[in-house]
Amino acid sequence: MFVAPRYGTGSLADLFPSLLAGLGVPGEVDRLGLGCTADRICVLLVDGLGAEALAANADAAPFLSSLVPAELAAGFPSTTATSLSSLGVGVPPGEHGIVGYLINVPGYDRLVNSLRWRLHGEGPKVDLLRELIPEQFQPNATVFERAAADGIAVTQVAPHYQAGSGLTRAVLRGCEFRPNVSTGDLVAGVAEALRAGDRALVYAYHGDLDTTGHVRGPSSDAWLLELAHVDRLAATIAEHLPPNAALVVTADHGMVELDARIDFDNTPPLQDGVARLGGEPRARHVYTTGGAAADVAATWQEFLGADFHVLSRADIIARGWFGPTVSPHVADRIGDLVVVAAGSRGIIRTGAEPLQAMLIGHHGSLTPAEMNVPLRVHRT
Repeated sequence: MFVAPRYGTGSLADLFPSLLAGLGVPGEVDRLGLGCTADRICVLLVDGLGAEALAANADAAPFLSSLVPAELAAGFPSTTATSLSSLGVGVPPGEHGIVGYLINVPGYDRLVNSLRWRLHGEGPKVDLLRELIPEQFQPNATVFERAAADGIAVTQVAPHYQAGSGLTRAVLRGCEFRPNVSTGDLVAGVAEALRAGDRALVYAYHGDLDTTGHVRGPSSDAWLLELAHVDRLAATIAEHLPPNAALVVTADHGMVELDARIDFDNTPPLQDGVARLGGEPRARHVYTTGGAAADVAATWQEFLGADFHVLSRADIIARGWFGPTVSPHVADRIGDLVVVAAGSRGIIRTGAEPLQAMLIGHHGSLTPAEMNVPLRVHRT
């Protein structure tokens, strides 16, 4: 069972525009009906926290579980680079253009890693920040730029490696960046930033739960213990909110554990007619050689069976999974075929992506565990 992205009514892309409307920014609409009119708002993004996983482990997260439960849907694919782009620009992937983890960009002989803003695989070293200018690659105004233009003090509190990164410049630009070195420092940074100006908007990122889920699995004791730390982090931020403020907690995707893997690098039938394989194990962009798309689609569907949906670019655009509008230059980044996991398997690459192939937890598809993310609001 797939969860369709609820663009315009209940997706990650709708969160910040709804909050900006509550902050009084002209032209913004409360698409989610939040009615959040606080003067100071912190959005805490917990990487990898699925709504299903939170509900199933409510005892480990008493603070988050005490808040009124609500959900948002991630966009497609349900992966960090795409979700943060939808969150930061306030539009679906078909408009902001970050349509996956590894994507084809015309003019390059290798795939672009949109999360790390570098070329994937072996080849000459390229300074992609100089060649593929993030502000030109994604030229739409971000929600932070729109908020700052209306006089709101906007701050991002996140690990230092995200400062000035390609993804930050592309989809999260327009705010003051405050690097944090620990969870305590994150709380202190949020508390300080919320007291700036007459109105303040703070975006805080926490990534340890996602890392734990990838390496140990989202059903592991380690993940459950990390969830308890995340809950305490959110509760501590709530304790330090100034008057007339709100804490909004959400995530970029959930996660599943693979029970079987198909290794593209050691499966010759899947390689025929494939020029490049992008995306990630649960949502693959398949870029085919000239005229081979139909044959590749038939081969892949027969080999993979009902656990995967093999769709053409035209089919997946028609389904609206990338949004109601897909710009022509964005369509060129989507695979000739898009292969989406329906079961608990994934398509790995032990040769080209050895570290990713070893991970236990994965995401990217449209299953409820991957797509549905929590939305929790605490107000002072």
